[in-house]
Amino acid sequence: MAQYKLQINGRTYQADVEPDTPLLWVLRDNLGLVGTKYGCGIAQCGACTVHINGEATRSCVLPVSAVAASKITTVEGLSEKGTHPVQVAWDEVDVAQCGYCQAGQMMTAAALLKKNPKPSAAEIDAAMNGNICRCGTYHRIREAVKLASTKMS
Repeated sequence: MAQYKLQINGRTYQADVEPDTPLLWVLRDNLGLVGTKYGCGIAQCGACTVHINGEATRSCVLPVSAVAASKITTVEGLSEKGTHPVQVAWDEVDVAQCGYCQAGQMMTAAALLKKNPKPSAAEIDAAMNGNICRCGTYHRIREAVKLASTKMS
């Protein structure tokens, strides 16, 4: 066991875990931040996406020891009141069907729009390509990302 101080959503958390514990499980099981979801466990589906120093990163395979000095943002940290442009667009377009993948989808979209506030349709498709939606709401996800890009300041 080791003790880690983690900067998550602008707050400092402490976790006593094994160094190879995936960040996903530290967030969910140790810290109660359950917005980030488990999907596949092999970094292929995107449900576990968080931001590490602003970069969209799959947390299911990332050991907590690798992020101890990093700024971590989960879906809970996008906006306390749900006012981030991505969250607003997701609501306006009514993206979620089952909703399971949506936290990861939103985190990927938010990272894209931070780097590229006005992406083309091809750039949106390329950025969102690694996130799987079992319900197939890809057209609504794409529409929401485009809408969110119009709301970025």
